[in-house]
Amino acid sequence: MSGFIQKGVKNILQKNPQDVVFLSAIRTPITRARKGGLRDAYDHEMLAAVLKATIEKFPNLDPAKIDDICIGTVLSELGGSKAGRMAANHVGIPTTTSFSTANRACASGLTAITHIANEIAVGQINVGIAGGMESMSRNYGSRAIPTELWSELKNSPVKEARDCIMGMGITSENVAERYGVSRADQDAFAAESQQRAARAQASGFFDVEIVPIKTRWLDPEVPENEKEITVTKDDGIRPNTTVEKLATMKPAFKENGTGTAGNSSQVSDGAAAALMMRRSTAAELGLTSHIIGKWAGTQVVGCSPDEMGVGPALAIPKLLDYTGVSKDEIGVWEINEAFASQALYCIRKLGLEDRMDKVNPNGGAIALGHPLGATSGRMLSTMLHEMERQTHELGVLSKCIGTGMGMACLIVRE
Repeated sequence: MSGFIQKGVKNILQKNPQDVVFLSAIRTPITRARKGGLRDAYDHEMLAAVLKATIEKFPNLDPAKIDDICIGTVLSELGGSKAGRMAANHVGIPTTTSFSTANRACASGLTAITHIANEIAVGQINVGIAGGMESMSRNYGSRAIPTELWSELKNSPVKEARDCIMGMGITSENVAERYGVSRADQDAFAAESQQRAARAQASGFFDVEIVPIKTRWLDPEVPENEKEITVTKDDGIRPNTTVEKLATMKPAFKENGTGTAGNSSQVSDGAAAALMMRRSTAAELGLTSHIIGKWAGTQVVGCSPDEMGVGPALAIPKLLDYTGVSKDEIGVWEINEAFASQALYCIRKLGLEDRMDKVNPNGGAIALGHPLGATSGRMLSTMLHEMERQTHELGVLSKCIGTGMGMACLIVRE
């Protein structure tokens, strides 16, 4: 075990100078791709909004103190890190701050968070920003699944190699079929996600984590008719969703399948950012009172590409063993809802059915949306604020990952 990871709840809850801590975790609204409020926004435009809000939140923190930025993105524009780097410089972060992007499919944001955490933990940097950005309105399609491949891969004798470009909806159907997750159960899970998200939104729970963003809105019929709008709320939540309505929806991925547009995550746009530093650095900068949480370790594991959604059921036990924490000690679970089938399978496999109130208590990606690289940052922000409301000390954030992986992270509230 790596020397900078504390093991066991007693040790993890202690505050040490070398801890990797979060001082903020914010996001844009998550909106429906091609239909929602951010449909005409660029990914780096949304990133600029959360980076600007982050540095404005801490006026006494010289942006030059930010050593590195890592942003998760899957379908990035301008060849990876270029646009993000431009956005950081544009909002006032100096050129002395380095910048990179990370792409681990749906866990790109969590990979970015872990990258910055590891840099801080080993003493490579003192202060960093991690997060994610994604415009699925602009970039989803052929960029998500390659249409041109080396012929050796297209015709590989290794099934797992060929399966890496299997459509995510088909992997969801595989999980449902192999592990007995019924259509009725998937619809019930999806309806609950919508209802939880609607309650949270109506209660104002998301307001504290959302940065309003000004952007443009183009009339598709008359593109020159551009107007400025301010997007303040997630717009994918459907408060009137019922199991009965979901039951009428046709299969989306496979004839006679169980996955539908209603019990799968929404294609979305959004961005998120978290300010991270060493606890001793926060003390030196006079920012200790702003600490809201601590990173306590991450684990990642591979699984079969054709059932990639089972990843959290493998990564979470590995994380709990790595950190010496039991599932009974976790107060909030954020398990990404790529599809109801895989989320339900993971919940059952992990033995969490008797504590469903602790799993995605404010809904998940089925209701809120899944802007690939930005979703982990959204989940982190939602989880930290929910842990504060419920006064829980420990939370787990986990993702299934296209091509067959799972990733999980332990978070401590302060």
